[in-house]
Amino acid sequence: MISHWLAMAFAVALHSPASAQTPDLATLARQSGTPGIPGLKMIWLAPWGDVTKAHPWKNIIVHQTEGPAGSARRGALDQARDPTRRGVMVWVETDGTVYWAVADHLVPTHTDGADRDDNKYIDNSKTYHQVNKDTSIGVEFAGNYPDVTRPATEAQVAAWRVLVKVLMARYGIPLDHVYAHNWIDFKDARYCEGCALATLARQWGK
Repeated sequence: MISHWLAMAFAVALHSPASAQTPDLATLARQSGTPGIPGLKMIWLAPWGDVTKAHPWKNIIVHQTEGPAGSARRGALDQARDPTRRGVMVWVETDGTVYWAVADHLVPTHTDGADRDDNKYIDNSKTYHQVNKDTSIGVEFAGNYPDVTRPATEAQVAAWRVLVKVLMARYGIPLDHVYAHNWIDFKDARYCEGCALATLARQWGK
């Protein structure tokens, strides 16, 4: 009899939907600690704290760094050792590995002040001197060296598809508050930094 009930319980477990066993993304995003997030290979250099005590983030800024493959790990480790140095909270390697480098109540130094007011890419009336390090989470994608016009890898794009949803869910950031670095700050005439990734994020949410 016992073996019969065990067999039945095992069968139910096998056929139970994954959603009944795994919290949805919005629930996971509000957790503390180092939750496993489906679709992301996350290296936690700084675990999540109580989200209610996080800095009041309002925006997400997409950066791309002139570094070779492997440089995201080095950048994230340096950032973790000195959280408020010039850099970002989250780093994405060319293989899609995501490094969460800074506790979310701290503010790294990135973005020079949202000084773009030419409406070249977007209407800058809502960003001018508003979308900056004090209001924005920075996400750095490594690997566009030696050609800065090289796009993000397929693995980075796949990770970004999940990561941007996690960031928006955790901090209540609306989709139209995802920005490319070059949309809000003057940077590099050779390419539009972060533009393709920020555009993809906005398209995915439609």
